[in-house]
Amino acid sequence: MKILYAIQGTGNGHVSRAKEIIPLLSKYGKLDILVSGTQADIELPQQLTYKFHGFSYIFGKNGGIDYWKTLKQVKLFRFLKDMRSIPLTEYDLIINDFEPLSAWACKLKNKNCIALSHQASFLSKNTPRPKNKSFLMEQILKYYAPTTTQVGFHFDRYDKFIYTPVIRSEIRALSPVNNGHYTVYLPAVDDKILLEHFHKLKDVKWEVFSKHQKTPYRYANVLVKPIQNESYNKSLESCAGLLTGGGFEGPAEALYLGKKVLLVPMPDQFEQVCNAEAAKRLGVSVINNLSDNFFNKLKKWVEEEKPIKVDFPDETSDIIENIISVHQHKKQH
Repeated sequence: MKILYAIQGTGNGHVSRAKEIIPLLSKYGKLDILVSGTQADIELPQQLTYKFHGFSYIFGKNGGIDYWKTLKQVKLFRFLKDMRSIPLTEYDLIINDFEPLSAWACKLKNKNCIALSHQASFLSKNTPRPKNKSFLMEQILKYYAPTTTQVGFHFDRYDKFIYTPVIRSEIRALSPVNNGHYTVYLPAVDDKILLEHFHKLKDVKWEVFSKHQKTPYRYANVLVKPIQNESYNKSLESCAGLLTGGGFEGPAEALYLGKKVLLVPMPDQFEQVCNAEAAKRLGVSVINNLSDNFFNKLKKWVEEEKPIKVDFPDETSDIIENIISVHQHKKQH
């Protein structure tokens, strides 16, 4: 069997999950890997079969998306050309992690495409949303990477096709301790903005992983580092808590390790606002934006918050096995 696994390359969550899923898919046949998008800070160890420009959000430095830079990097004709170049007929099975090129290629050719992603969970009405819903953003989540079958991941099992997060083996293998520092990953916020707040809590140590910094530096109680997987994992393993955006995989890994978590979702990123709402229902603290009494809430979180308990079992292998089994059964009939 020949399998195509298509991965969204915007943000690190998709790639992190793929590192866990690729070895499992490889057991069932010849696996080709497609990545589109330009904003991931970590890379896959496996060789890519296809690497496309795709569509990507460009993070700004004030807590949100830089829409001007995002629009400038959109290349529609290139998108259509790349979409048509994917040899779909070569593949028996196509699995998609919110990757638009292969998803739309399959839709136009009426070929089955299986979603295996966090975003697939939003196709259920049971998945938490904020009070202020967005019809436009709901349509984008639905049609950005359309698929015929869905397997979703979220903080809880909100529907029959939704599972708890895929936690990387390298995270499951860690031995978490609390050395007192706080790990920070807010890629859409300038380091200087964060330092102003962190310096006010002089007795607290902060380790900031920055999308905007190429060389590490220390300033008073704050250590700023470029994003690097092993360094981040080590910091997370020994931290007291994680301050991060409204992503999914990062908070899930911290919760799994028994760390307290504080989320600052990008206000103009509907998916992150939805994630924050779901996390809030678990008991996770959320600050809506950097101007929302940020320092006082940060101080309270550091001084008073306790970790919450979650149950994220390792069932990725069973999920992949079930996808393959269902596909083979359909093929026989």
